[in-house]
Amino acid sequence: MKARFFRLSIALCLAVMLFPGAALAKVTLKLGHTGAPNHHYNLTCEQFVEAVKKKSNGEIEIKIFPSDQLGNQRQLVEGAQLGTVDMVLTSDSQISSFVDVFGALNLPFLFRDINHVAKAMDGDVGAFFAKEAEKKGLVIIGYWENGFRHVSNSKRPINKLEDLKGLKLRTPNSQVTLESFKALGALPTPMSFGEIYSALQLGTVDGQENPIAHILTQKWYEVQKYFSLTGHQHNVEPLCMSKVIFDGLKPEYRTILLETGKEYAAVSRKMVTDDEAKQLEELKTKIAVNSVEDMKPFLDACKPVYDDARKKYGAIVDQILAIQ
Repeated sequence: MKARFFRLSIALCLAVMLFPGAALAKVTLKLGHTGAPNHHYNLTCEQFVEAVKKKSNGEIEIKIFPSDQLGNQRQLVEGAQLGTVDMVLTSDSQISSFVDVFGALNLPFLFRDINHVAKAMDGDVGAFFAKEAEKKGLVIIGYWENGFRHVSNSKRPINKLEDLKGLKLRTPNSQVTLESFKALGALPTPMSFGEIYSALQLGTVDGQENPIAHILTQKWYEVQKYFSLTGHQHNVEPLCMSKVIFDGLKPEYRTILLETGKEYAAVSRKMVTDDEAKQLEELKTKIAVNSVEDMKPFLDACKPVYDDARKKYGAIVDQILAIQ
């Protein structure tokens, strides 16, 4: 019996060695992100996963882990570089800690609107950033959407530049974001996404800045008084895959992932655009909301940030600004 089992084991090992594709007939991947289960991150991921499964005839299965279940964003991006994490839907600001030039996407008031974003990231600009990411072990499957960022706080509405002065705001750990808020007179305080609610509740920070959907799904309105529509920064959300894992897949699997990732960039943008008007109306029932009438002083205050960015990142800054 033992000899028979040994011969069978040897035969199975040889089959795997001689026909490696057979061993990878079905691939299971894990995809982590920071959004809540009802956030558009997760809703887009669910649709993307089903589309990939259908196109691959069930051979590619992707399991989604929302709410930082696999680790915080920094840990997931680093893990993807090392090959210990398969996929992560993250932000340009998080990637900028590992791929420096992504900091250019964090520049304040860089994008005029969502159409400007689409033209940039679906074209040569997106290709440029994807090439830079690949050098650092990350494959960009698609540039998804998170919307424009706005400021909430517990002290006062932001109606003019001076209202930001001295406000301690949680920000991501992006150098460009930190320098931008310093230029605007605030006190930026980087911390991980999962710490925001308790930091607001305890008064560790006065406020934070994020797109509308996060304010609702994370329930930060429970511990904030004012929400000001500053639109100071746009967030591109790259769906990244470990290059180590990606390169180990069948060519047809790689094609399916890339094609579907690009397809769902458009889906993601439409979802965010369609949802934000409704979300804003809901938010108005929970927190004081105001628009900022004159943004020019804010833009003027950030000119030194742009001067530094042009020196650091080169032509890509003006290439983005020039897109019509």
